[in-house]
Amino acid sequence: MTEPVRVGLLGIGTVGSGTYRVLERNRAEIARRAGRRIEIAWVCARDRERARGIVGPGVPVVDDAVGAVADPATEIVVEAIGGTGIAKDAVIAAIEHGKHVVTANKALLALHGNEIFAAASARGVMIAFEAAVAGCIPTIKVLREGLVANRIEWIAGIVNGTSNFILSEMRAKGLPFAEVLAEAQRLGYAEADPTFDVEGIDAAHKMSLLAAIGFGIPVQFTRAHVEGITGITDKDVSYAEKLGYRIKLLGIARRTPEGIELRVHPTLIPATRLIANVEGPTNAILIKGDAAGVTLYQGAGAGSEPTASAVIADIVDVTRLMRAEPQERVPHLAFQADALSDIPILPMADVETSYYLRVRVKDQVGVLADLARALADAGISIDSMLQQGAGDDENETDIVILTHQTRERNFDAAIARVVELPSVSGDYTRIRREDLL
Repeated sequence: MTEPVRVGLLGIGTVGSGTYRVLERNRAEIARRAGRRIEIAWVCARDRERARGIVGPGVPVVDDAVGAVADPATEIVVEAIGGTGIAKDAVIAAIEHGKHVVTANKALLALHGNEIFAAASARGVMIAFEAAVAGCIPTIKVLREGLVANRIEWIAGIVNGTSNFILSEMRAKGLPFAEVLAEAQRLGYAEADPTFDVEGIDAAHKMSLLAAIGFGIPVQFTRAHVEGITGITDKDVSYAEKLGYRIKLLGIARRTPEGIELRVHPTLIPATRLIANVEGPTNAILIKGDAAGVTLYQGAGAGSEPTASAVIADIVDVTRLMRAEPQERVPHLAFQADALSDIPILPMADVETSYYLRVRVKDQVGVLADLARALADAGISIDSMLQQGAGDDENETDIVILTHQTRERNFDAAIARVVELPSVSGDYTRIRREDLL
């Protein structure tokens, strides 16, 4: 074999330590695949003593990320710091020094990917980011290479394990959101501040990358519609089950004649769909291409070694291609940089889907007629309906309605009328519904 490829590792936390361990454990097997040995040249960490305890005395440990990437002998820099501060500075510096970069940092690429990819293309280096979306699932490789013959029609995915764990536990145990969130934090599935996960932001970071690769558009996270699961109640989970559905936090990117839908929100999915039965912290992604049809990819979406699996796959890919001419490599966003499209992201008001609506009403004659009239006046027809018991108040009941497809603006207009009805009391819940066919 030729000389080993030297890799610098920025960060030795969950992802960085997993990458180091797997590289060491499977060193010979990886070298046989890559055609060169892969060696960690140095590690950069704020806590140098902790880092030395992980990598041992044979690997230099430094604490200056921007300075470390200037090492002339380093060919690949793995960014495992996270965030968009020093991580961005180090990645830009690495590119300027002609280093190829591997990263698992979805937030960095969702917010600054266009700038980073442009800088890398100008310098003739690669940015590999398989681990940024869905952990060990090779979704990016599938979109960039495996489905290259297809015109991608839509992508839909459970891409946040924390939210999927919470919704799975709410369904299985009939517990409220707050109680299951506390359990997720105790088990390590949720951070002390779970906002990025439960409010859908993490999923939107990932979906903005998948949409860019699937449709050949720039990364546009700021135009995504983002809703989380904090408003989902155990009552809604139970009602959905009775209607034959499961609730999942779904990321959706869909091509339409008017533009690209890019949205993350709780979604009713028929219980018969495979993706509706993906439970716990597992991720799953559906991709529909015009030639391949619908394909499903499922696996661990996070974790030290599952994510390291994707990081190392990128290191191997970069090792194989680093001596190729830049124009012979797979483009960062699958499409050639000068061929990216300016297809607009569709405003949420123009998105067309069907809905689950739960309202608390007075148990009296004429209520159903009033609800049906409010929907009909907005051009919305009812698909099915469920009426549940009175609960604590014998004079009130829950009405659950599933609608046929309509534009979001029509549904918003209907809701504005529904909440003004004298028979309606309390809050309402609206959840979008997708058949994924």
